[in-house]
Amino acid sequence: MAMAMGFATPIKFKASSIINNIDHYHALDASYVKRAAELSDKSAGFTSPHPNFGCVIATTSNLRNVVGEGYLYAQGTKPAEVQAVEAAGEYCRGATAYVNMEPGDCDGDNTALSAFIQAGITRVVIGIRHPLQHLRGKAIQALRSEGLQVDVLGEDLRSVSMEDALKSCLLVNAPLLYRSASRVPFSVLKYAMTLDGKIAASSGHASWISSKKSRSRVFELRGRSDAVIVGGNTVRKDNPRLTPRHGGGHLPMRIVMSQTLDLPEVANLWDVTEVPTIVVTQRGARRSFQKLLASKGVEVVEFDILNPKDVVDYLYDRGYLSILWECGGTLSASAISSGVIHKVHAFVAPKIIGGRNAPSPVGELGMVEMTQALELIDVSYEQIGADVLISGFLQPIPDLTPVIPSVDETSAIDPSLSPYDSPIMFFYKTWDPYGSFSNFSPHPIRMLDESGDYVTWSSVEHYYQAHKFVGSIDPNARSYIEEIFLAKSPEEAARMGRKMQREHPHMVRADWESVKTDVMYTALKCKFSIYPHLKSMLLSTVGCVLVEASPHDLFWGGGRDGEGLNYLGRLLMKLRSEFVDGDDDDDDDDTHKPPEFSTSCQET
Repeated sequence: MAMAMGFATPIKFKASSIINNIDHYHALDASYVKRAAELSDKSAGFTSPHPNFGCVIATTSNLRNVVGEGYLYAQGTKPAEVQAVEAAGEYCRGATAYVNMEPGDCDGDNTALSAFIQAGITRVVIGIRHPLQHLRGKAIQALRSEGLQVDVLGEDLRSVSMEDALKSCLLVNAPLLYRSASRVPFSVLKYAMTLDGKIAASSGHASWISSKKSRSRVFELRGRSDAVIVGGNTVRKDNPRLTPRHGGGHLPMRIVMSQTLDLPEVANLWDVTEVPTIVVTQRGARRSFQKLLASKGVEVVEFDILNPKDVVDYLYDRGYLSILWECGGTLSASAISSGVIHKVHAFVAPKIIGGRNAPSPVGELGMVEMTQALELIDVSYEQIGADVLISGFLQPIPDLTPVIPSVDETSAIDPSLSPYDSPIMFFYKTWDPYGSFSNFSPHPIRMLDESGDYVTWSSVEHYYQAHKFVGSIDPNARSYIEEIFLAKSPEEAARMGRKMQREHPHMVRADWESVKTDVMYTALKCKFSIYPHLKSMLLSTVGCVLVEASPHDLFWGGGRDGEGLNYLGRLLMKLRSEFVDGDDDDDDDDTHKPPEFSTSCQET
């Protein structure tokens, strides 16, 4: 029988099925990021002043089975990423790693990143960027430079499920986010009150308002904090211990605020055999009592004027990350008025005690109309035994978006900038309108080498990366220079230079950190001097602030949210100012040249 020959009917996919498929994978990604956040929370109270880190590794099959997990238990322990890689073993190859926060190696050894790269992880999904400015974006940049796909929630991945996962990541590291943005520790006000808003009877008796289950939750809150603060009145009336009493290993510092030091000579807080205590007071208060406390091992810190803001500033300087306030109404009102309270935990017991003079959890705030009332943000409700825990934020979690660049600062570099109305001009990729400003632009430069011969470098980036190893005392460094010189593209040269620097730091010239901006400036000056159209383009931006808009480079670039230092933009503005002043005609100016090379360049 003859068979009809022809083209097969093409398969048609419905848009809805594609969308559903994307939503499915987004939901999987979101669930694993939330799991990483959940894991990271196990270390709360132990990792301070470092973030809470969790990591989940899943295979890339349709089922995406979890093959490894880990979380950072405490400072100095094995990173979460390394734990997860070790647990996953050979299943890491081609797998996806999920972390609640961008990895950040404060010791600079890139242990977490190396674990991903060496294990063969091909994709990393990150909940939030690192809150600390000197680490923010660096790991993302390093992973991408190694060829890994990096997706950041809210930036590369957007959906309803991603928003929920992102919220989990923000909440689990809220203390670090607040500390980074506000330069004070994250402060939580906790109190228990009756249904009619009383924290004690008119007599002052307060034991017990809340249930045993609620008190256990308070012990947990203490265990997650670096310090617990109470006022003098709490010490006099309640004689608290302020210990977690949960069997865990973390014991927060106990802090007493008292202006007059009208405190009892015998108190549980003066026993510092297990937990230290700090008493903060007004300068000169009861010197004899201060000596008594010192004899018991209690630390006394004096302030010219005792107020919550100065105290939290002091605790910030001591490195504290999270503070729990368990004070009475007078001190809590003062702390709220000072703007240092970020979150509130209110345990409400189903009891009514009444009493005209019975104290309330928050004292006088000076508000006379209900429209002045402070409203909590992101409120949650939880049943704990017979009580209800109401929690919410008084201040939103910071987005850590500082303004970049500072026009006041950059106007000092280039006098043509106005601190009031100077427009900002961004550049990044070579295909951008001003992409030629990039050190990655395909403009060869001819520079004199140490032998006095002209050498043509394929780009400014080639020159910059190679000069990390110029002058190194290690003879093998010369081979690195040659490899970078022969790189087929600026991106390849950058990958080589960064990788060599990371893997063989001893090969890098000893003075690199102090001369790297000079090396970059030398190459930029040559580039804009030998290409007239580039010089004209640079001069056309007079009066504008130049920002290298790399979302990943926090030294040369402005960062995604403006958190970068923008040194490339600064150097270009400085060079532009020199051109305007005619300084570019002085070929003998060696002010910015590195010691081994002349700034002399030759047209290609």
